[in-house]
Amino acid sequence: MEFSLEQLRELVTILNKTDITELTLESGDLRLSIRKSETKVAPVVHAAPAVVSTVHSVAIDNTQSNPVVHTTTIADAIPAKKLIEITSPMVGTFYRSPAPDEAPFVEIGDTVKKGSTVCIIEAMKLMNEIEAESGGKIVEILVENTQPVEYGQVLMRVEPN
Repeated sequence: MEFSLEQLRELVTILNKTDITELTLESGDLRLSIRKSETKVAPVVHAAPAVVSTVHSVAIDNTQSNPVVHTTTIADAIPAKKLIEITSPMVGTFYRSPAPDEAPFVEIGDTVKKGSTVCIIEAMKLMNEIEAESGGKIVEILVENTQPVEYGQVLMRVEPN
């Protein structure tokens, strides 16, 4: 089975219209993996207006015996060196609020203090509160509620005080 670039684009377009976050197709010695990530960008006010751009790209990795297609979403609002990343300390499920009917711990634009809870990661039926490692303003929340997360995955970005 072979895919033309147009077929790959059509597949990515269809995938972007669904709630599916990852798709893997295998046939013979061909393996096609497509993963999408959603990024939310908060409006940021500086002396000069911030530039927000979103780029969707498809990269084909032919260095392996099985070609792999990766899709990514990139958003830039503040230079990354100024932001502190809150990462997942484990594999699990991301929750923005303590219960389904309660308000999220934080929203984009909220100010957090060092040690305040920003989300929960559920791993093996245990709810693990994730705390801010420093104070500042939440400028990005990179994971959707109930989405699976991996160890080291960036969950949020904070602009330090």
